[in-house]
Formats: sequence, structure tokens, C-alpha cells
Amino acid sequence: MDFSTPIAEHIWNTKYRHRDDRGRAEPTIRATWRRVARALAAVEPRRRKAWETRFFHALEGFKFIPAGRILAGAGTGRQVTLFNCFVMGVIEDSMERIFDHLKEGALTMQQGGGVGYDFSTLRPKGSRARRVGATASGPVSFMQIWDAMCGTILSTGARRGAMMGTLRCDHPDIEDFITAKQVPGRLRHFNLSVLVFDDFIQAVRDDKPWPLVFPADSPDDGPAVHRRWTGTDRPVPCRIHRTVRARDLWERLMRSTYHSAEPGVLFIDRINAWNNLRYRETITATNPCGEVPLPPYGSCNLGSFNLTAFVQDPFTPRARFDFDALRRLIPVAVRMLDNVIDASHFPLERQREYERGSRRLGLGITGLADALILLNLRYGSPRALETAAAMMAAVCHGAYRASIELAKEKGPFPFFDREAYLASKFVQTLPEDIRDGIARHGIRNSHLVAVAPTGTISLLAGNVSSGLEPVFAFQYRRRVLNQDGTYTEFPLEDYAYRLWRELRGRRAGLPEAFVEARDLTPHEHLAMQAALQPYVDNSISKTITVPEAYPFEEFQGLYLEAHALGLKGCTTYRANPVTGAVLVSS
Repeated sequence: MDFSTPIAEHIWNTKYRHRDDRGRAEPTIRATWRRVARALAAVEPRRRKAWETRFFHALEGFKFIPAGRILAGAGTGRQVTLFNCFVMGVIEDSMERIFDHLKEGALTMQQGGGVGYDFSTLRPKGSRARRVGATASGPVSFMQIWDAMCGTILSTGARRGAMMGTLRCDHPDIEDFITAKQVPGRLRHFNLSVLVFDDFIQAVRDDKPWPLVFPADSPDDGPAVHRRWTGTDRPVPCRIHRTVRARDLWERLMRSTYHSAEPGVLFIDRINAWNNLRYRETITATNPCGEVPLPPYGSCNLGSFNLTAFVQDPFTPRARFDFDALRRLIPVAVRMLDNVIDASHFPLERQREYERGSRRLGLGITGLADALILLNLRYGSPRALETAAAMMAAVCHGAYRASIELAKEKGPFPFFDREAYLASKFVQTLPEDIRDGIARHGIRNSHLVAVAPTGTISLLAGNVSSGLEPVFAFQYRRRVLNQDGTYTEFPLEDYAYRLWRELRGRRAGLPEAFVEARDLTPHEHLAMQAALQPYVDNSISKTITVPEAYPFEEFQGLYLEAHALGLKGCTTYRANPVTGAVLVSS
């Protein structure tokens, strides 16, 4: 039997099952795996059939699950991208260039890619554009044009669109950005994140004033400070538009995310400080879910290991995680994703150039919470954190070793600068044998690890828990988008819960390891993200689930705690009448 749940078959049938121009559909999920394996092996210079077989066995049984664009597009012969998401170019502050970038976004979304933008380059609302004598409408107003574009692309039958919009915490329109989605229906195709600087965090902690600034048109624009702005390679004079109390701005941010779950935060100084390619790029945006911070025209190439597939003797005293089996699979997965770069179409030539220059990958995990339950470990407990960290370390170190081996065979990524790369902060944390291997042979991929939300592919794999998230609920209902724009609601059981019932019977009580998201404190959520972060060179998509009754007085410190724990970003979700819920507990 190919699928263990009706929703898994529905997901495959509506999202990943290929139909040719005559309407003939792939008969089974195994045919889908074979199509993907063959397409990715086709770029190999030698032993293509052997690599097709190895790739197929990695996919078989949902052990390794490439991201949705790969499953849907590889081997179909269609002019689509195999990359889920892109960060677009720096938006120059002129009407002509703004609409050039809108066009690039439309072309990218038409081929199935989500997009991320930093809107900090657009001048604040009410300021004068001296060259044309007009008054600027501000970045949020232009974001509404992007939002309308996304809705229009969706109406053509393209896949469900996603966009990330970011804005600096010192931009004069930051307050409008923070509250933008409190208006019903506004920017509904966007996720929003504030670019938070370390200086701002310190100003909040010290209760200091915080200047809101924008690059000056001329030296006569008034009081100025020097800041490195988006799109500049050195600090530029910035006019101080006004000054606010840092804590007041922080409270506005926290109240907005408390009531409407947006915006999230990106600790952008840390993202750049820990970027393996800091020597050649500056990052100010991410893909729509935040797990891959990217430079202009960068893209995310994702795949996840299903950790439940590596647990032996589940629920018993002999339960154990098969690290050796995971380590054997990692080099195959690295090679598969590396081949995606050469097999894929790109909506824009600049995207192709940048991806083939950096060869950035995002290997991740899914099913973590269910794997911990199978191992009799309570999510958030010290042993669970230690085990999860060991799993992530195995993925990280195995991926780096595999990429070094690929570099021996196929050469390092073109942007590789041996001395500068080895000096990067993340690479310096890697085991000595990995650093020595990079020094001798280079490395095929600039980045290798990212933890994505994996919502849809986790459903495909039998409703395993998604990404590193705890189990939402053991029984619940979920609405799923159909191809015709309607929704179908499915009753679901969590993978670990269903397996327990199959093995022990419906009347057996649940052991202590069975915890749902609502049973955990926000601090336990953060602790899990912090446990994995040292082994993730990109970033982690994590939503801190907060009960509706959680007091704001406690909530408002969560992002500060995330920063103190060394995270690169954070989002929260508190179900309430404003945010609603896609998932509904039974």
C-alpha cells in the first residue's frame, strides 16, 4: 500500500502526481519517485542508472523527501523551477525600477517560486521625491501592489503563492509595517518580518531612544547618522526623520504579533555574522518561511529526512535511533539536491547565475516530535533536546563531509574562497576533519542545512509531525486546498498516535512522551529551536505556539529570549478570533 492515510493520497494526487498533455496520470507514488530519481540522475556525467537506483531507494518509503517543487516538476519536461523560493533583487527607489522588480516577481511566481523582498530601500510615506516633485506613498503601499500581483498569478491556476516582506527596524515607516496586517484582507499573501539589529535589542533592554532614518538625498537634509543600508556596501549618511523610545516600538511589535501573529523577527546582524558567504554577500531577506536567509537573487533548494523512518523497536525499552542508516543516506541526499541545481529551470538568468555560483542547499528534518515519541522521549525534556541535537549534528556533519567528497569529484562551488570560507564563524565550529577536508579539497556547496516547515510533505509521508514542531494534536481536522480553489477537510491522526493504537490497541493509555503543542510552554518551544541552531548554517522555520489565554506580560519577552538563546529569527502564533486556525483539534 502506497499511502497510510487518505490525506496523503489526496496531497499526492493534487500536488505531485504528474499528468501528461493527454491527461495520463502516474499510476502510483512509486512512479513519481522514479520520475524524480531519473531526472536528477540524468545530469550525472557517469553511472546514471546506478544513481537513479540509489536516488529511488532514498525516496522509497518517504525516508528522504525533496521539497514540493522538486516532486512536482522534476522530469515533467515543463518550464518550471525546482526551487521552492527566491529572494529577489534590491528594489531601487524609482518608479521604473519598482515595476521592473514587480515583473521579476510575477515571472518567478508564475513558475512556482515563492519570493522574498526587503522593502527598506523605498522612501518613507510623505517624503518628497525631489527628482519628480512627488510625495512618496511609502513601502507598505507598494507592498499592496505586490499582494495584488500575487493574487492575480494565483487566479491563473499557478500554485498557491507565498511572499516574505521585510523592513528594517530603523525605517521611518516601521510602525505602519508592524501593524499593516491588522487590517482584514491587507497583504494577505505576505509573511512579514522585521529586520532587528543587535543595537536595537540593546536599546530596548537599556530603555534608550531609537532614531528612525533613511538615506539622505543631499547633505542639507538635516541631522544625519551613518548606516549601512540595503544595497550599499558601506555606511551612508541617513537623515533622522524622528526618534522614538525603543521600548515603545518593541511593545508595538509584540502587541501586533500577540493579536495577529505578525510580524516575526529576523536577527539580521546574527544572520550576516554567521553567513558562510559573508565575504561576498549581505543578506536582508529570507524565503517566505524564514528558514533560508538569502542574498539578492538567491534561491532555496530543500529536502528533509523523515526521522521516524530511522527509529527501531518503537515504544519499547529497546527503542533506538539508527544513526548509521541516516549517515549512509546523507551523501545520496546531498548529491540529489546538488543535481537539482543543474536539472532546474530558473525564472531569471540572475537566479541561475547566483545559484550555480553558490550551490546552496537546505537539507533538513521532519517528523522530529514523532521520532521522539517513538523513542519514549518527551518533547522539550533534557533528554529529548540532547537527542534532537545529536540528530541535527549527524545531518550537518554528514552533509559537510559529503559535500567535500563531491568537491573532489566535481569541483567546489565557483564562489569558493578557501581562506575566507574557512574563516567564517559557522565553519569554525565544525569538527577538525571537516575543516581539514575543506582546506585540502574545497566544498561543493556553500551552505547545506536548513529546517523548513515541511507541512505538506509531512502529510504526504503519513502525517508525521512537521519539521521540528511538536505534534499539534493527536486527532484533529485539517482543511486542504484543492486544485479548483475549494477546500476539503480531513479528519487526521498523528503518525505516532496511530502507530501506538495499531500496536497497543485503542484502549491503551498514552505514555508520558505523548505531548501536544498545547501541553508545552513557549520556553520549551524555544529550547528545541536553540538546541538545533548550532548545527544549522542557514536557519530554522519555527512557530512558537502560544495559548490564547497566555498573558501579554509574559509573551512580550519571547523574542528577547529568542535573541538571548542565539536564534536567527522567531515567529509566534496565538490562536484567537483574529488569527483563526487552519488546524482544529478534535
